[in-house]
Amino acid sequence: MSRRRVFFYVQHLLGIGHLRRAATITRAMAARGLAVTVASGGGEIPGVDFADARFVQLPATRAADLHFKKLLDDHGAPIDEAWKARRRETLLAAYRDSDPHVVLVELFPFGRRQMRFELLPLLDEASARERRPVIASSVRDILVAQHKPERNEEMLARVNRYFDHVLVHGDPDFIPFERTFPHAREIAGKINYTGYVVDRTGRSRGDSATGRGEVIVSAGGGAVGLTLLRDAIEARPLTSAAGRTWRVLVGVNVPEPEYGEVAALAGGGVVVERARADFTTLLANCGLSISQGGYNTLMEVLEAGTRAVIVPYAGGIETEQTLRAREMAKLGAFQVVNEDDLSPRAIARAADAALAGPPTSNAGLDTAGAEKTADLVRGWADALDW
Repeated sequence: MSRRRVFFYVQHLLGIGHLRRAATITRAMAARGLAVTVASGGGEIPGVDFADARFVQLPATRAADLHFKKLLDDHGAPIDEAWKARRRETLLAAYRDSDPHVVLVELFPFGRRQMRFELLPLLDEASARERRPVIASSVRDILVAQHKPERNEEMLARVNRYFDHVLVHGDPDFIPFERTFPHAREIAGKINYTGYVVDRTGRSRGDSATGRGEVIVSAGGGAVGLTLLRDAIEARPLTSAAGRTWRVLVGVNVPEPEYGEVAALAGGGVVVERARADFTTLLANCGLSISQGGYNTLMEVLEAGTRAVIVPYAGGIETEQTLRAREMAKLGAFQVVNEDDLSPRAIARAADAALAGPPTSNAGLDTAGAEKTADLVRGWADALDW
């Protein structure tokens, strides 16, 4: 049997969490012997490990603001119909060249509605092929709340029309998919819970390792979260960790002027630098993490077992970080500061509470998401007779 092929579409618009989760899944698929092509539609991000996958960088787009309604190209100009046509053809050419046994589409149709100009043609072509690939959606545990019921109905219709499977990267015993997708029971036969996807590349490297005993402050790889970083720096002298090194990681998409503003706040004992590829190793070595509450960061904090303060992002239309963080806080996993309550004193109180408490625990959550996803995809590919 020839090597089984996977075509994996991913689009990050604000932060880079979607891309990093896709990379973790891709590494697991590569470890199962799958030949993966990753088509990425966000800006190029250095240091993301896709193993031996073929990486196709599509013409990049990003969200203009926190509401995701307006998209910009890599020069900051609004995308137009000509741009969409070029991008659509680039995507379809990459798909045809891949000739995959399995197509994975990250988030769609449960999100990335803005990209339907290219995703619907991709799905139409894949569905119409004589050697039809298995088509699956790769989606996190929690969807952004919808205020228009017809949007949920649209998602359901597209799952039924195009998708053989829905890979939900969560634990149904913790947060079932129907918690945020009201039609989940109607597609129950297509849903495969994988467990949470966790990047396990972090390593504890002894007393001299970078990050050992430090306070690591981060706001993901996106351009949001600067208030958290500033407040954390001002919180340092108010905490019992004032004598430790505080390492503040600024997102790779944050413009230089804003980066400079954060760096200017750093006094003695505070290191400000760009987000690092070895973030999971810093978590494994640190004494305390203060961060936003994105899916990847929460899972990496749990994997590291470090004490943590989480400030879930709640800007624009976002609701998923707050829900996940609150539910995990009930398990005693970490301290949570709501974004509306954010201040240096609030961070200081939460930091001292975390330092005085036990290390973070995953409380029995299923965290084998990358591995199970790869096993499922390999099984679907192997079951095809071509």
